[in-house]
Amino acid sequence: MTIREFKMPDVGEGLTEAEILKWYVQPGDTVTDGQVVCEVETAKAAVELPIPFDGVVHALLFEEGVTVDVGQVIISVQTAPGAEAPAAVEAVAAAPAAAPAAAEAEPEAPAARQPVLVGYGVSTASTKRRPRKAPQPAVAAQNGTGVAHAAAAPAAPAAPAVVPAQGGAGKALAKPPVRKLAKDLGIDLAAVVPTGDGGVVTREDVHAAAAAAITPQTVAPALPVAPEVPAAAQAAPVQVPAEVSGSARETRIPVKGVRKVTAQAMVGSAFTAPHVTEFITFDVTRTMKLVQELKDDPDLAGLRINPLLLIAKAVLVAIRRNPDVNASWDEAAQEIVLKHYVNLGIAAATPRGLIVPNIKDAHAKTLGELSQALSGLVATAREGKTSPADMQHGTITITNVGVFGVDTGTPILNPGESAILAVGAIKLQPWVHKGKVKARHVTTLALSFDHRLIDGELGSRFLADIAAVLEHPRRLITWS
Repeated sequence: MTIREFKMPDVGEGLTEAEILKWYVQPGDTVTDGQVVCEVETAKAAVELPIPFDGVVHALLFEEGVTVDVGQVIISVQTAPGAEAPAAVEAVAAAPAAAPAAAEAEPEAPAARQPVLVGYGVSTASTKRRPRKAPQPAVAAQNGTGVAHAAAAPAAPAAPAVVPAQGGAGKALAKPPVRKLAKDLGIDLAAVVPTGDGGVVTREDVHAAAAAAITPQTVAPALPVAPEVPAAAQAAPVQVPAEVSGSARETRIPVKGVRKVTAQAMVGSAFTAPHVTEFITFDVTRTMKLVQELKDDPDLAGLRINPLLLIAKAVLVAIRRNPDVNASWDEAAQEIVLKHYVNLGIAAATPRGLIVPNIKDAHAKTLGELSQALSGLVATAREGKTSPADMQHGTITITNVGVFGVDTGTPILNPGESAILAVGAIKLQPWVHKGKVKARHVTTLALSFDHRLIDGELGSRFLADIAAVLEHPRRLITWS
């Protein structure tokens, strides 16, 4: 038997680490090439990882909830004799006492070519980051000498490693995110009273147990999660596990994952691209009437029709009339890169935080296709299944801050994009229409743009065209 190792791949664009959310296999299970063995979470998305060879799981090297660097071995598999194996097998589960000796006695062998599963494969470049505690391997081979020893003695295959028990026969029933929440809050799931169907422990049960363990004054109020908020706009609070300080007078929330990357991206964008924001307030009563007519159209039955759909279409029409707004700034080459396609970003809030997936080639889609793409994008995001590829290569973004009832905002550009449109709340207001004051549906749009790419004239014309289409939606046809 041969022991093969599977390393954490780079599941995004230059990401350096990922957290293991859930294992789908255990030691002793048979796996086949392409079978998903675990789900990991990066700073951008949750991704399922398939194993690139057949065999029997020998050991899981890290527990759920542990953050692992790209390139570290996360699972070892026993394969049949003669199966293709790496040129050298590294010791990945050695006992603490034996690890230093093994490291000195056996120099690192050239790494075998790692199959590219997601994204761009394992990065070979070193990446500097702040030091953090090294994650401890979850399991090791039972003989205590690790995988390297097992590989050196093929006549006596190592027994499958055993994953630490999580409750044994009395294991509490709970989904992986709930288990992670309990672990972060230091709550023993076995001691939590379940209220879910079939005796399943819910997030609310864990929070209740955490609240019972401390005085009411030490519990911070729940932070709201918005239905649709831009990652590129001002960061809204998201619900994340909190660590209560010893003084019980403040709550500290770890900055990691999506929140950490969003913060870094917004700081970089704000201090790199010279932002300019312009506003326009106008009458969208005709657009609201058209939304209702389209909802009643049998040809569009089953599609989600809402104002955001027509706003997205208006943006695409305005880009066609002002193509120079759809560009990016290449600092290294000192070039402006004009994009002849539109990857339209739509902000969405998820349990993981705020993300902005984009609709690829939105400019080429019909109204029905755009509706389907919007619905799929939002549903996938809220399920936490958005892939890193869905969030890459956006060209322009729409952020709907109106869902909070606010009039508008001054959004920050997504890095690499030229503009972002904030859509305010649509409200009935007194408005002069045909010489008389009437109640009309009115909204305010705010366009932030990179002044290196878009000057005041171009930005103003682009914003005015979006408003013109929404004020007189027949222009969706006459200007297309």
